[in-house]
Amino acid sequence: MEQAETIDGVLLSSTMDLKSFYGLDFKGSGRQVRLLDPEEVSDPATIRFAVCWLPDDDAFARYPNLEMAMSVGAGVDALIANPSLAGETLICRVRDPHQADLMAGYAAHEVLHFLRSFTQMKDQQNARVWNPLPMSPPKKTRIAVLGNGTMGAAIARALGAMGFSVAVACRSEPAEPLAGISYHSGSGALDLACRDSRIAINVLPLTNETENILNGRLFNQLAPGAWLIQIGRGEHLHEADFAAALDSGQLAGASLDVFREEPLPESHPFWEDARLRITPHIASDSTPSVVAEQIHASAVELLQGRRPRLAIDRHQGY
Repeated sequence: MEQAETIDGVLLSSTMDLKSFYGLDFKGSGRQVRLLDPEEVSDPATIRFAVCWLPDDDAFARYPNLEMAMSVGAGVDALIANPSLAGETLICRVRDPHQADLMAGYAAHEVLHFLRSFTQMKDQQNARVWNPLPMSPPKKTRIAVLGNGTMGAAIARALGAMGFSVAVACRSEPAEPLAGISYHSGSGALDLACRDSRIAINVLPLTNETENILNGRLFNQLAPGAWLIQIGRGEHLHEADFAAALDSGQLAGASLDVFREEPLPESHPFWEDARLRITPHIASDSTPSVVAEQIHASAVELLQGRRPRLAIDRHQGY
């Protein structure tokens, strides 16, 4: 059978104008790849791939010949869980090296904000109080990094370079471990990495095994008065256990960038809790030019009958 010369895709998001935000105009590509808004699709049967961000539950039902769904972000849990996406459809995600650097910068910022007491110093500034605060050498501070994918590795590298004692929990031992970083793998990895850590940074993928993984049991492994930096997925956090750990003092506070419901509802108690630092899912983002390049490349690979290099393992969830 003669191979098609073009491949058609559709943009699926109820919250973002993906075409404008990421510059997804492939007119200069020799029309090899065409990307349409849903209202521009005259024959849904011609659509072979979708570019997505938090698609509606029925978003894929209209397209019977869909072969690939690609997330513009690193997370794919919303696609895996989508009831209208067929199980045999390939799922791909953007892998932006700059995104990992942005994530590492966010994590390092929150680590220093807590350890160097910048909230207290801001209060002192407002009160016009000159009161230098004691500090501790970074090497004496143990930090647990939960996850060793692209994001986790970048965070571990950054914190290690700053002199902190970094313990990483990962599925398996890395092929190229970073010098000076301790790695823990297997069933007890989270406990070993968190034990007596002053800070825990979560960048795990969301799977059936990791949902609610940030719970009372994990918090109790940390040093008393520890700080949580939650930049994984909102479903990782067991909110009742989290509230209990804050009230008992086991956690001094947390930096929260991801939530079960986004935007975070105005009525949610997190907003008024002075122990929390809340940001609107901005720890990192994909670079528009990289998103456009990787979507185009993945569509061309699909057109050529090849498995896209950015396809994930559905069983592992990443």
